[in-house]
Amino acid sequence: MSAWLLPDHIADVLPSEARHIEELRRALLDAARAHGYELVQPPLLEHLDSLLTGTGEALDLQTFKLVDQLSGRTLGLRADTTAQVARIDAHLLNRSGLTRLCYCGPVLHTRSERPLASREPLQFGAELYGHAGPEADLEVIELALACLRAAGMRRMVLDCGDVRIVDALLDGLQLPAALVQRLHAALAAKDVATLREAGAALPAATLRALLALTELHGDASVLEQAERVLPPSAALQRALADLRRLAQSVQQALATSLDGSHASGGARAPDSAATKAAIDIEIGFDLADLRGYAYYTGLRFSIFAAAHPGQVPQELVRGGRYDEVGAVFGRCRPAAGFSLDLKELVAVLPRPAPQKAICAPWGHDAALRRAIADLRAQGEVVLCALPGHEHEVEEFECDRALVPHDGAWVLQALPPSP
Repeated sequence: MSAWLLPDHIADVLPSEARHIEELRRALLDAARAHGYELVQPPLLEHLDSLLTGTGEALDLQTFKLVDQLSGRTLGLRADTTAQVARIDAHLLNRSGLTRLCYCGPVLHTRSERPLASREPLQFGAELYGHAGPEADLEVIELALACLRAAGMRRMVLDCGDVRIVDALLDGLQLPAALVQRLHAALAAKDVATLREAGAALPAATLRALLALTELHGDASVLEQAERVLPPSAALQRALADLRRLAQSVQQALATSLDGSHASGGARAPDSAATKAAIDIEIGFDLADLRGYAYYTGLRFSIFAAAHPGQVPQELVRGGRYDEVGAVFGRCRPAAGFSLDLKELVAVLPRPAPQKAICAPWGHDAALRRAIADLRAQGEVVLCALPGHEHEVEEFECDRALVPHDGAWVLQALPPSP
């Protein structure tokens, strides 16, 4: 095997794409900061028993494991950052009130989550700790949408569900954990045949309700349909009511933000009409989508997005409420958040045009060196042509050249590239 070959689903990121990823990283971190989220940087590896406790147990098969040569203990390379941030909130910050944290860094997976996906995602996420109300759910959704808008997404679909709905249907049945897991997996896949087989021993009304869930996906009318066809219970009604209020709140928040209104005076941004016309956001529901059921404790959502109207939206964001995430660290605080993979996000965005740059000759002339330094101080990219070489770059396109004129160095426009 050639020494330069990389493992399957692991790849180098080359110049133009790497710059695009870095620009997106900065844009998303700026969006999080604008919402009051503080940046943390957890380590890439930890003791395995810290990574794989509590909700982290679901990541066991996705986690690379190795032995620490200093202590002899088993370490794990993180497959997700959420549990690490919960540890920081519980043990290092230990705040009594709200805590808003964001992060961005690589995670490693033993196997790709979907065909052609990288095993080394660059995970960006945000977590809000300390508030159990729907306001926290709304805030993290608003931030997730703001991040996608900052990335250039113009068509988005917010898909919502709630794990409490299935919990309400199975409440009191004392089912084996393996059976519950199989039922959840069948619901998430909308696999009716497996669902009938796995639920054969369930009460007939419960099985009918689970089968009905596989059809309960679509617009807001799904919630009214669920109230009609599912066995009534207080827990079910609370979950459906919370979803309904959340959708209404998201719509109101989006209408305000896209209109460019401000609480202080309601002033309208000059380009708000164009912005509103360019951004299309739909809200839908899928009451059977239980991916990550062992992780979430209430609301779960996905955001599908496309960079232009003709593009099919792809799932880019997952998030929701996971109030048990800090329990293993001694602080069972309310928590809500989301994450996305910057590499996946870049893959669905148009490739950016090369950045405009200035070509300059190489030389020791003091006036030339001052001219180059002044241009770079102004934010310009200046490429110096080393003797005997031409520029071979993808990231930059020289549209001007620094040339001598009447004893000074001046900029001269270059003809566009063919």
